[in-house]
Amino acid sequence: MAVDVATSSSSITATASPARRRSLAPASLAGYVFVAPAILLMLIILVAPVLIAAMLSFTDYSLGNAGFEWVGIENYAKMFSRSTYTKMLTASATYVLVVVPLSIGLGLGAALLINSLKHFGDFYKTVYFLPVMAALLAMAIVWEFSLHPTVGIVNQTLESGCGTFLERMSDWYAAGCERSFPLWFGDRDYAIWTVCFIGVWQGFGFNMVLYLAGLTGVPRELYQAAAIDGADSAWDRFRLVTWPMLGPTTVFVLTITTIRSFQVFDTVEAITQGGPSKSTYMMMYAIYEKAIKHNLIGIGAAITVVFLAFVLILTFLQRWLVEKRVHYS
Repeated sequence: MAVDVATSSSSITATASPARRRSLAPASLAGYVFVAPAILLMLIILVAPVLIAAMLSFTDYSLGNAGFEWVGIENYAKMFSRSTYTKMLTASATYVLVVVPLSIGLGLGAALLINSLKHFGDFYKTVYFLPVMAALLAMAIVWEFSLHPTVGIVNQTLESGCGTFLERMSDWYAAGCERSFPLWFGDRDYAIWTVCFIGVWQGFGFNMVLYLAGLTGVPRELYQAAAIDGADSAWDRFRLVTWPMLGPTTVFVLTITTIRSFQVFDTVEAITQGGPSKSTYMMMYAIYEKAIKHNLIGIGAAITVVFLAFVLILTFLQRWLVEKRVHYS
């Protein structure tokens, strides 16, 4: 009896399977047809340019030339051997390592402060978000005038404060203390840090808005439960409740801020043009200078490939590191 049941069951399955496969085949085919335009568009817009840039990075191609020659890894060897490109990598790494943590920390701090306010919260949101809404190229010109060594408001304010201080000192000490104020964009010891400051100023408002959105998703009941368990101080509530619940937001903010930091171009192009002494020679500006201004498509494509590789590696690395401690509600 058991054999008959097993035999009949297998025969039914064998009989139904082809019919079921035939019924599912049109649905699967229709799904591929609907997805095909999006996949084709992604291949044309995203994948194809990267593959073309990777191919050109192994050539000496320039626009207007009838042909080109394959140079192998010569363009990549230049990037890691010549001082111009090593300065480019150093300036880009410095900018990312300074701007990313500071803009995230200030954005989180501003979000926590605004979230705790009972009045004027919308006003502060608007003030902090203004640098994000303003055109960065226009703001770069404003910063250039503000930090001008002679007519800039920053140096004039420093000079006025120093003069007031020196008036209280003796003439001998005042003569010894007199000095010129920094050339914020003209001195290689200050230029990169000034550009980093503008990047932090421009980026932390965007991070603040993202963290404010994340704070709205933290359940109030968790704070009440933490208070019952003895978490009375603001630091304990932040450490035990707020920060773990902001894990997904932090992953997103960290990824977006890192990519935006690698893409800095407007400030460098408008103010420093990569100088002085290549101290602010960022990767995006190097791509523009080599590929567009100098018509060296091969080396420009090589810098582009390295730029994309850095962004991908850092993005995957930080997601892997951060998501190990991320709490998803």
